[in-house]
Amino acid sequence: MLLAIDVGNTNITNGVFDGKELRKTFRMTTKQDRTSDEYGVFLAEWLILNGFRKEDISDVIISSVVPDIMHSLTSGIIKFFDITPLIVGPGIKTGINISIPNPKELGADRLVDAVAAYEMYGGPVIVLDFGTATTHDLVLGDGTFYAGVTAPGIRLSANALWKGTAKLPEVEIKKVDTILGRDTVSSMQAGIYFGYVGQTEYIVKRLKKESKLPDVKVVATGGLGKIISDATDCIDVYDPHLTLHGLRIIHDKQH
Repeated sequence: MLLAIDVGNTNITNGVFDGKELRKTFRMTTKQDRTSDEYGVFLAEWLILNGFRKEDISDVIISSVVPDIMHSLTSGIIKFFDITPLIVGPGIKTGINISIPNPKELGADRLVDAVAAYEMYGGPVIVLDFGTATTHDLVLGDGTFYAGVTAPGIRLSANALWKGTAKLPEVEIKKVDTILGRDTVSSMQAGIYFGYVGQTEYIVKRLKKESKLPDVKVVATGGLGKIISDATDCIDVYDPHLTLHGLRIIHDKQH
């Protein structure tokens, strides 16, 4: 079995694959002060609690946008699983041609999402990932990563709203039924929610216009992406496990 690990700025998302089947997923917070033993024990214990053995894991693949934790994480996997993980980075086979001026600037998470969207849904495709930052990436029909847009994530924007003001409270980020907020909390929720829906629709519309690809498919992923995709018809597919499937596809390409 394959253990796929996606290290994001906020969470580490893990998935166990049996062939192409995603059997289980779990998340842990991204903390830079964990030791290799803590990572190894957590991963091994989680597998046991979900009916697996650590011996069931034959391969591990990791994509990461947080370099500071990689030494401890990879050391923990080597120590507890006796496996040297495959790290998504320069030189790895992906099937995607990165045509931006400096390919090394492209985050591993965006590359993995691009691979998954292109392989699973075809190209051209616009890939949205609603994470700590929200990314909007264009992959052409021949598998070329051509351009991307990066915006503050929903939670990051909301945090700036209540932390940057003296009297506005912290509110739950959720789907709301009306933009007509009649108190402080509902007005904030409406602004966060509909503001982000509007941003998403405009960026997708502009990407389609400037790329001259009016019928390009739009695929979204990321924790809060579901509430946005439910509110707009500019997103064709919402796939919560897109990144994990991208890791599985990249792993398979190496073999």
